[in-house]
Amino acid sequence: MLDLLGADADTASPPAATHWEAMTDAVAHLSGPIAAIDLSALRYNALDLVVRAGGVPIRVASKSIRVREVLDATLAVPGYHGILAFTLPEALWLAESHDDVVLGYPTVDRAALAALVRDEQAATRVTLMIDDLAQLDLIDTVAPPAGRPALRVAIDVDASWRAPGLGHIGVRRSPLHNPTDAVRLARAVSVRAGYRLVGLMMYEAQIAGQPDDTGRGDGVIRWMQQRSGRELRERRAGIVAAVREITPLEFVNSGGTGSLEYTAADPSVTELTAGSGLLAGHLFDGYRAFSPAPAAAFALEVVRKPEPDIVTVLGGGWIASGPPLPSRQPVPVWPAGLTTFAREGAGEVQTPLRGAAARALKVGDRVWFRHAKSGELAERVDRYHLVEHGAVVGEIPTYRGEGRSFL
Repeated sequence: MLDLLGADADTASPPAATHWEAMTDAVAHLSGPIAAIDLSALRYNALDLVVRAGGVPIRVASKSIRVREVLDATLAVPGYHGILAFTLPEALWLAESHDDVVLGYPTVDRAALAALVRDEQAATRVTLMIDDLAQLDLIDTVAPPAGRPALRVAIDVDASWRAPGLGHIGVRRSPLHNPTDAVRLARAVSVRAGYRLVGLMMYEAQIAGQPDDTGRGDGVIRWMQQRSGRELRERRAGIVAAVREITPLEFVNSGGTGSLEYTAADPSVTELTAGSGLLAGHLFDGYRAFSPAPAAAFALEVVRKPEPDIVTVLGGGWIASGPPLPSRQPVPVWPAGLTTFAREGAGEVQTPLRGAAARALKVGDRVWFRHAKSGELAERVDRYHLVEHGAVVGEIPTYRGEGRSFL
């Protein structure tokens, strides 16, 4: 099993000056494309997140990993507890070996719901997420409350900022926003047969998912985050207090990789969520509070040279979800100075790259890329090669490599 705390573990961030050369040498004997995890970087990131959390437990966001061995190894590090899953089939699979799996999003997967109510162990280990009684109505059509175990549920409350004069700032999630909304649903759940309200979640994407040190409009971002943070702290405290008057809560979950310090300082929060900071997709560069080490990356091979300063690698179009912006494309990181073409970007089958470094590259050489989002790279490959001290020390399957595709 992957061990992030072994006696010989190097917990320092790998030196940037030699990192990519060492990775290239390590995988030279392997055919591409290659996805790799630098174990020193992963260890550094895992421990850095714990330090940033300041003693508040961290629930691991599985969508940002999608590799069971990395999930297991992270949960073995003191400071981590529980999983935030992204689909119910995934949660049921992980609950076979983990006893605390919270579903991060509502589900209407009828087959998975039927499987949940048939599995008494899973029903005690998996917590469903809701924000509307209609979601419970659907569950009851699949499995009426009579004769089935009471299902654990948590309420998702919108943490976005409804800024005066600016409108909605944040992601579009729950329709619940204030204490009145949350109390109304909590009361309905508390008296409804077949359910047990155990938790509350509020995810402040406008703080956790917004870099504030990019050199582009950072002052506006910081102003927004400060104002939003003050408003949210007061509103969240009111929501938590009001719901606790109805029923005791096992957990109040909030935060993300980009907001651990802010969220950990909120006394109404009992646990944080993080995942992206472990493998460190490039969308998590540009934060003042932390600098994750690039733990996961992929290497593509040069297959031709259209011009002396242009190389073409096979593949590359592993675009991350979100708005169709350049930030969602993979970024070539080594050799330094290579860029994609504006009219082609990262291509489905080939990706041309331009830069002075291309002159020294030959057919068969490697170019390293970093994916935009940490977990989505695992949807493209069936395994990660583990690199440590300049050598491949093993390989681990992704969800895809285990024959699992959840969403």
